[in-house]
Amino acid sequence: MLLSRRSFLSMAGAVAFGAAAVALPGCGEGRGSGVASAASAASSASATADAAASSASAAAASTSASAAAASSSASASLASPKSDALVIYFSRAGENYGVGVVEEGNTSVVAHMIAEKTGADLFEIVPAQAYPEGYDECCDVALAEQNEGARPAFQGDVDIASYKTVYLGYPIWWGDLPMCVYTFLEAHDWSGKDIRPFCTHEGSGIGSTPASIESTCAAATVGQGLSMTGSTAQNSRDRARASVEAWLG
Repeated sequence: MLLSRRSFLSMAGAVAFGAAAVALPGCGEGRGSGVASAASAASSASATADAAASSASAAAASTSASAAAASSSASASLASPKSDALVIYFSRAGENYGVGVVEEGNTSVVAHMIAEKTGADLFEIVPAQAYPEGYDECCDVALAEQNEGARPAFQGDVDIASYKTVYLGYPIWWGDLPMCVYTFLEAHDWSGKDIRPFCTHEGSGIGSTPASIESTCAAATVGQGLSMTGSTAQNSRDRARASVEAWLG
């Protein structure tokens, strides 16, 4: 009997196959593995996801093809900068691992705390094609996009030229940044920027995502990141705010 992805992810984070233990990946603003190769292990182990992943692959390819055009033609979504710091984030509401169905995504909660504390401007990366609200369905789309190296289009844009510090927020999806965040990063010049990454997850930590940001954003300086569980962001706001303040210094 095959277990669903949800059943896998509710385990302790690893399962033994004979003598070997394999870390289980995840997505959404939930459990990520931090190990890229684990995604393929879970994919092959969950035969019930094959049909949905195939459909997601076609959708991801379509959005990837239009990413550059959508990004370059989008009008600015922010008025004149009010600060020399900017919080850029991608977040997803709907069903999230460990917190259920939420109206505001975990990363959004943290992003607004950072903006409140620093006075930074805010810009949300909004995909041109929304991700599914269901956790499992979103996982399938996210995995298909990652496997293809897709670059999904986003709505609106922001001129980052005048900002010195950028706080970059994202959930951990399959041990990596969501592919729509890469679309945004690759569409801008990060020369001379100080990028401070922050993420939400449900077990993986920030993983190697700061290094991925550094390699993607040429000539930027990437500082120490903030890692927070989605359940803390949603359900322990005082604790979350204290973590944000300690990170900001």
